[in-house]
Amino acid sequence: MKAFITENPLFGITITILSYWIGTILNRKTGKAAFNPLLIAVLMIIAILIIFGIPFSAYENGAAFINMFLGPVTALLAYSIYRKRDIVRRHFISIIAGTVAGSVASAVTILTLSGLLGLESTLASSLVPKSVTTPIAIAISEALGGIRALTVASLILTGVLGNILAPALIKLFRVRNRIAQGVAIGTASHVIGTSKALELGEDIGAMSGIALSFSGIITALIALIFL
Repeated sequence: MKAFITENPLFGITITILSYWIGTILNRKTGKAAFNPLLIAVLMIIAILIIFGIPFSAYENGAAFINMFLGPVTALLAYSIYRKRDIVRRHFISIIAGTVAGSVASAVTILTLSGLLGLESTLASSLVPKSVTTPIAIAISEALGGIRALTVASLILTGVLGNILAPALIKLFRVRNRIAQGVAIGTASHVIGTSKALELGEDIGAMSGIALSFSGIITALIALIFL
């Protein structure tokens, strides 16, 4: 019976949806950024697999169906950008400059630390696209010979931290310009961070959406040049 349930694709889909739903409820009840729905969902899924001795491959049978929607969901961010196209047009140069600076800083930091710590090129290739949206990051990682699982783990960690810390960091560094806020969030913490940017304001979300799109292209070019 256990094998039948875990091998059914609906198993992975069901526990993913339920875990995220519970995380959303906890986030709304507590109002605390630390109770991030995605973080809670990840921890719950890991706990379920460990406690019941379920192999990850069984969960992945269903989770693969959810992964199919990553591309389309990312593309939907274009709608927010379109709605704020006038702002994008007026501040286009600033947005591009901020995105390039953030992408270069992220990639160079990873490459420098990898060299100082003596990490293999495979690990460096896996971590370079950590701030890029998932579909693009996985493509970059695989093209450079990185480890897909490590790339995904670094993406989740980066995105969740950006989602949780973005409002506090904006206040800490007194970033009052809403364009700058959106560009910083999108460049540093991709789609997960952008979901927080949308909560802060549609204009901030639009800037974050366009920043994460450009950062994917820029990071791919940087990775190819250095690695």
